[in-house]
Amino acid sequence: MKAILSTAAAVIALSGAAAFAESHEAMGDAAAGEKDFRKCKSCHMISDADGEDIVKGGRTGPNLYGVIGRTAGTYEDFNYGDSIVAAGEAGLVWDTENIVEYMADPKAFLAEYLDDDGARSKMTFKLRDGEDVAAYLATFSEEGEMEEGEES
Repeated sequence: MKAILSTAAAVIALSGAAAFAESHEAMGDAAAGEKDFRKCKSCHMISDADGEDIVKGGRTGPNLYGVIGRTAGTYEDFNYGDSIVAAGEAGLVWDTENIVEYMADPKAFLAEYLDDDGARSKMTFKLRDGEDVAAYLATFSEEGEMEEGEES
């Protein structure tokens, strides 16, 4: 009986670990995303809550520290366009899936999200295959920090 319970516990633990790994794999590779973020830093920086620069970058776009889990268009020190503010007011909260869609085609994403063909985005750059960058950005969110802590 003890052997059966031990085996069952091991199977449950391993399936949970596999699911955890699979969800992170589907999210992208944060290490690769760090390299890919070089394309983004001409417009974006990553500075923590204390103002420490993690990645020095441009100020054309908003600071991306904590963007995953943040309501769209709400970073205080940035002047957003009307459509991204409207999306945030309509309930858009960035996660690793929807930010990948946004990065691929910001204008099309906002037009679809708002059901408004006139929606516009100040972000003109399109990043195909943004899963790795999304995983990298997630490491700078409360959600990402919690997940990192869970791994160890």
